[in-house]
Parts: sequence; structure tokens; C-alpha cells
Amino acid sequence: MIKLVWGSSFKRAYKKAVKSNPDLEKKLWKSINFFEKDPFHPTLKTHKLSGKLKGQWAFVVEYDCRVVFEFMGKDKAVLVDIGTHDEVY
Repeated sequence: MIKLVWGSSFKRAYKKAVKSNPDLEKKLWKSINFFEKDPFHPTLKTHKLSGKLKGQWAFVVEYDCRVVFEFMGKDKAVLVDIGTHDEVY
């Protein structure tokens, strides 16, 4: 099981995203539960990022919502950002 840490930038982006899309909160928590149990669950489509985000990863919450995170060892991850594809990449 992965332990999650909410980074300060993620907390701000989360509040903004949920405020503009209330249905997103439920979907996000469902994705977080999958992620905590298995970060590479097929539903999440977890993938490594490149370019300026090299060293970070992302998973899909819904069609146009991504969560960017960093692994900190094998059992801990820091959530960095949440938003649409264009907002986070």
C-alpha cells in the first residue's frame, strides 16, 4: 500500500478543480483508492512524464483530468498537481 502526501501545490489545484467541477471529487477519491492499493492499476493509466516534468508520473482521473505525482521510495508518493491535460503538462 502506498502512502500519499498532498503537496501544497496539489492542495491549491484540488480546491480549484473541485470548485469548478463538483462531480470530480468523487471520481478523484475513487482513483486515489485504486492508486493507494496499486499505483499501476489499469484504470489509472499511470505513465512516466518527460521533458520539464521528467522524474514525475501521472494518472488519469477522468477523460480530461490528470494527477501528477512523484514516487518517494517504493511505498510513498507526493501528489504534485491536478487538472486538465493542458493545465498540468
